Amino acid sequence: MVERSSASAVKELVENAIDAGARRITVEIADGGKTLIRVSDDGCGMGPGDLPLALSRHATSKIDGSDLLNIQSFGFRGEALPSLGAVGRLTIRSRAAEEDGYEISVSGGRQERIKPASMSLGTVVELRDLFYATPARLKFLKTERAEAQAISDVVKRLAMAEPSIGFQLLDCSEGRRSLFAVEPESGDLFDALTNRLGHVMGRDFVENALQIDATRDDIRLIGLTALPTYSRGSAVAQYLFVNGRPVRDKLLIGALRGAYADFLSRDRHPAAALFIECPPERVDVNVHPAKAEVRFREAGVVRGLIVSSLRHALAQAGHRASSTVANETLGAIRPEIPSPRAYQGSYDAPRIRPQTYRSTYELQAPAQFGLSETAPQFDAPSHRAAESITAPAHEELAHPLGAATAQLHENYIIAQTATGLVIVDQHAAHERLVYERLKKQMANNGVARQALLIPEIVTLGSDAEMLLDHADSLSQFGLIIEPFGEGAIAVRETPAILGAVNSEALLRDVLDEISDMGDSQMVQARIEAILSRVACHGSIRSGRAMRIEEMNALLREMEATPHSGQCNHGRPTYVELALSDIEKLFGRR
Repeated sequence: MVERSSASAVKELVENAIDAGARRITVEIADGGKTLIRVSDDGCGMGPGDLPLALSRHATSKIDGSDLLNIQSFGFRGEALPSLGAVGRLTIRSRAAEEDGYEISVSGGRQERIKPASMSLGTVVELRDLFYATPARLKFLKTERAEAQAISDVVKRLAMAEPSIGFQLLDCSEGRRSLFAVEPESGDLFDALTNRLGHVMGRDFVENALQIDATRDDIRLIGLTALPTYSRGSAVAQYLFVNGRPVRDKLLIGALRGAYADFLSRDRHPAAALFIECPPERVDVNVHPAKAEVRFREAGVVRGLIVSSLRHALAQAGHRASSTVANETLGAIRPEIPSPRAYQGSYDAPRIRPQTYRSTYELQAPAQFGLSETAPQFDAPSHRAAESITAPAHEELAHPLGAATAQLHENYIIAQTATGLVIVDQHAAHERLVYERLKKQMANNGVARQALLIPEIVTLGSDAEMLLDHADSLSQFGLIIEPFGEGAIAVRETPAILGAVNSEALLRDVLDEISDMGDSQMVQARIEAILSRVACHGSIRSGRAMRIEEMNALLREMEATPHSGQCNHGRPTYVELALSDIEKLFGRR
């Protein structure tokens, strides 16, 4: 099926090439795909008898029809090529092994006869003048730049799903400009996947991501998920795949969001590339016209696998924060070098030297600053001054967060490490430590409940059964519900930490979340929000002077506490700067 976009045509053609076993795929477009889309591959190719069938509706060789639940290919409906031939000018050239090449064309649904073609093994599908036969649909195409960007996104998603295949995207509007190119990856699964994700999502993502590999009930989850401090302002860096198929499924997106709910504020979004592998009969890929959504037979198992696996990986990361925090810090404190000013007139300006720190200093005459030509001489530090500064012991510097040496503005701890220094926000760091301590106590002792003197009856109609199916999980967080006649629920106990609760509003919020995502974390989220506020008020405040012993104790606890690299709102609790980067700021390297 072809939607109102040239990107959907590219998606169908590239998926056909992947199904054909191609190792290299080249996509050429012109004018955002409006005038030309050409997809070339080195796959198995087609014989002269297969070409007319490929243009027949609902004809496909990818499934035999004996088991419609066992779908292991991208395409299976047999609709893409006939649809493209009905709305544009389509030409297919193909050659199978040990056969000659042949070509067939169709224009606006009118098919021509097959004729011989000279070509190598594989298939070339060329689509020109998209939607020329249906001019009304041309109005729905976006600008050429937007269409080209959408095509690039489609190719990149498929390249992520198939790291063993090489992809190339060329813009032939003016010449042959490369928009995207990756070579086939080799090695084991994670090496190939990591290299491909590095090319598509950037090396920063790979350096600040955690490997995921977990299995539950024959469902496997692999991929990379970024540290919370490597978050984005939108969901553009979230890539989800089911059996190699790129999807935008709200269940999976909700599970990803739920896994990071305790680490990011609502205006920040995690970055991740997650691949779910499961038996084909346990997922329906035919619920969306463009196959962009799927439906799992055990949705709760899949969601639980994603949430638990990601939270476990984030906990294993300990106090680690993303390296981009340090890069942003260095960029913020690096001074801007003013550009040389040009003057008109007879003044002959001296030749400008390279703008390094040293040359910039040398260009300024000492007299400009009221200094003499002789460099100032400093006396050697007194013996008494040297004794007042105690250098950290070597074993203290071996700690990941080093040894505390000073406190600035009664809020920031400066610690020295073996390779640089660490700046810690004492309030944000201690807030996270207290929060994790409260959550651990709640997990060990359970959620305290308060019994209602008179159970509150909430009428939900047919939705009551859906809510009662999750009664066991809600009871873990102190919300006890029972059936009370047809379409009604009795609320007998609520979490004590929430205080007075509007039971009907709470149940309807939980029900909305279950309907949207298949599960609900609403009660847990409200409890954790209160714990977060308690942790904020019970932590070290900004403006409190700390002794060296207290600062070191805080650093050691951060090293031993999961998630201490970011505060309860997702901001980093510390910045680590390498000595080599600091020396560059002063032109020493």
